[in-house]
Amino acid sequence: MSVYWEQHLNDIREQLLMMSGLTERSLSQSVRALLERDDALADLVEAEDSEIDELEKRIDGKVIAYISTHGPMAKDCRFLITASKIASELERIADQATTIARRTRDLNKNAPLQSMAGIPVMAREVQSMLRQSIRAFVERETNLALEVIGRDKLVDAEYKEAASEVETAIMANPSTTARELHLLTVAKALERAGDHATSIAEEVFYLYKGEDIRHSKIKGKLPV
Repeated sequence: MSVYWEQHLNDIREQLLMMSGLTERSLSQSVRALLERDDALADLVEAEDSEIDELEKRIDGKVIAYISTHGPMAKDCRFLITASKIASELERIADQATTIARRTRDLNKNAPLQSMAGIPVMAREVQSMLRQSIRAFVERETNLALEVIGRDKLVDAEYKEAASEVETAIMANPSTTARELHLLTVAKALERAGDHATSIAEEVFYLYKGEDIRHSKIKGKLPV
């Protein structure tokens, strides 16, 4: 492989890591904005979403350029396809962070709710999954990727608990219905972000093991 094309692959990897860092920050800031009732931070999350969108387009452009002009070997082709898919999952996580930021501003128009429906715990779990899935990519650690996949069912359970808590709160005090539904939207955004982090882990496993486990029975056997 020529030095030029090797640098092209390195550029894709570096931009993917940059995108992952921005996405982690966006998700973290959206949760902080919610918990600290910080409208300015919520505005920042939404404003920076376009930068993440642009990185996804840039990565896809480089992937297409490499495939169409270089005729990559199987190993490089797998990396390129995986990079494009991971970029797409990161962009979707950033979209969920934007959703949380928007619901935060809606919630901040009124007095705080008595309960956050377990969202702080759920948020920590999802943020940890995202960090671990990217670490698995960087360190080529497929066992870490499998751990992320196994934790997805925990986030699903936490979302169900949050939905149940919101329902109970609405029944106890119907005047809070609108605010509670905003909170439920936040919980759903976190649950979806967890799904996307899981998808990144699945792509990492495919990249380094060459095995597609997205719909495999192995997922149901993984420990939490």
